[in-house]
Parts: sequence; structure tokens; C-alpha cells
Amino acid sequence: MARERPPEEEPAPRDREPDGLYGRLKEFEGRPAATAGVGKDPVNEPMIRHWCEAMGDANPAYAGPDAIAPPTMLQAWTMGGLSGHTDRSAAYEELFGLLDGAGYTSVVATDCEQEYLRPLRPGDRITFDAVIESVSPRKTTRLGTGYFVTTRMDVRADGETAGTHRFRILKYAPAARRRAEREEPPREKRLRPRPVVNRDNAGFWRGVAEHRLLIQRCGDCRTLRFPWLPGCNACGCQEWDTVEASGEGTVFSHVVMHHPPFPAFAAEEGGGPYAVALIELAEGVRMVSNVVGVPYDKVRTGMPVRLEFLRTDPDLELPVFRGDEG
Repeated sequence: MARERPPEEEPAPRDREPDGLYGRLKEFEGRPAATAGVGKDPVNEPMIRHWCEAMGDANPAYAGPDAIAPPTMLQAWTMGGLSGHTDRSAAYEELFGLLDGAGYTSVVATDCEQEYLRPLRPGDRITFDAVIESVSPRKTTRLGTGYFVTTRMDVRADGETAGTHRFRILKYAPAARRRAEREEPPREKRLRPRPVVNRDNAGFWRGVAEHRLLIQRCGDCRTLRFPWLPGCNACGCQEWDTVEASGEGTVFSHVVMHHPPFPAFAAEEGGGPYAVALIELAEGVRMVSNVVGVPYDKVRTGMPVRLEFLRTDPDLELPVFRGDEG
């Protein structure tokens, strides 16, 4: 199951006004969004390997002669890639054309739900059908006013049902922003986002408060893992302890964020650009963080970095890495 939090809904008088468009949109429920779709590639080992490397998932079930694909790759085998989809139905195009024509031209993915019924294995040929499952009444969110559209995809492997994938988006008209907000955002908009602290990662953030970068270590196979997880992704053991990182590392890869500007991410409150890097620690695990101390355009793959702790505001301190151009 994969899920993201939808945009926060706000009560709005407009939501209670008569909505003539909604009746027309409801007529699309149950109509096909794609029929007899075919995956562009069969399930294959290279894509599984790339996925596992990107996710840091070393589960042995995903390698070897009896390998299966990670269940959360279900959607990957149906995606259209850069060349796009050629199997969308006329009903799907008509629905979104209707929304665009009514001014709901922006789109954001809000959440997805997956159900796994059969493991996928290298060589499986993927086919699928999709249906427009539901269109919500008009809603007002922080992003703007619009409609939540849910499609359900039924995925088959060599003709056998393998899983379902529900994907929900918000088609909306962006909310107008006041000029004062654009020119001078309130204090909370100038703060960095707060980390989500839960029972699975609370120990990591306690370590940060003590200026220690803690890495989980499996209590059975002793594999190190980061980010923190409730169980070992190598052997499944739920027992663990921690080791403290030395603080040494190198830039494994990086991107430079240019837009949109976030004032909290630049010392001069200009909003960027700034470098975000995947840091490979000396212990062998990787983590995402900012590179500081060098210009954003001087950050390079392989650059040595050293851990330090950056206080971004009175209530937040974060682990970052200082680069060494030399």
C-alpha cells in the first residue's frame, strides 16, 4: 500500500453553491480510462535492480534465479514513459477536456492505493485496463478549488490478475494569492519544513538533538540501514541497535534546486539556488541532505564532505554536510 496525504481541504462557501458541472462529471464514473493497455516492457531484472538500488532495498527475494519484483513496482510496469500513453480512452480525454475548459487546468497527484494479488516475476507480460472510478463533489483546498478524480487500474501478468492500483488526482483552479503574501511571506512560510517524527524514527531525531548521527544496525544480520525502518530490509529482523556515524562522507549524486524559491533554504533568504545531495557515508549507507560551505555550482560527485549540525531557526536543527572544494 502506498499513500500520500491529500491537500488539506478548507470549508468554503463556494463548495455549497449549486454546481452544474458536477452532474456532467459524474456521468463519467464507470467509463473506461484505458482498455487493453500493454506494458512497454516485460517485467525484467535490470528495472528491478535499478529500483532496489534507488530505494536501498537489499531484500534477497528481489535477486537470483527465483527473483520477484518488489510489489510497489506494480505501477512501474504500466507507465507510459517520456513518450507518454497511447492507450487512454476517449472518455478519459473528454473528462479532462471538460475540466480544463471550465478553468480547472492545474493538476496534482494526491494519493494512491495498491493491492497485490500475485507476485510479478521477470518475463511476465503486463496488460491492464483502467476505469474512471469516481469524481468528487467540488472541493476547496489550500491549492485551489477543484475535483478529486480517482482511476482504478486492474493489472494482469500473462493474463492472470496481479493487482489493482487506484490513483487519485486533484484537478483544480489555483487559488489567488494576495500580493502581500507573495512579497513578504509570514514567518511560518520562511521556516524550513518540520520533520515528521514518529515511533520509527524518534531515536534518530534524539541523536540529532545530541549532535550525533545515528545509523540503525540489524540485531541479526548486522546490516546497517538508513533511513530508519521498523525492520531490516535484508533479513526482516525487527531487532536493532545503533552505531554513530563518523561524519565523513562523499557526494554520491546531487541536484541544484532553482525553482520554486524557498526563502528558508538560503542564508540571505533569497530562496536559492541550493544544492541537495545524496551523501554516501563512510559506513556505506546513504542519506539526503544539503551541502553547505561551497557555492551550489561547485558541488561535484565524489566531493568529500563532513557532517555538521545547522540550526535553521530556534526550533529546528538539522544534519548537513560541509563540502571541500580542495
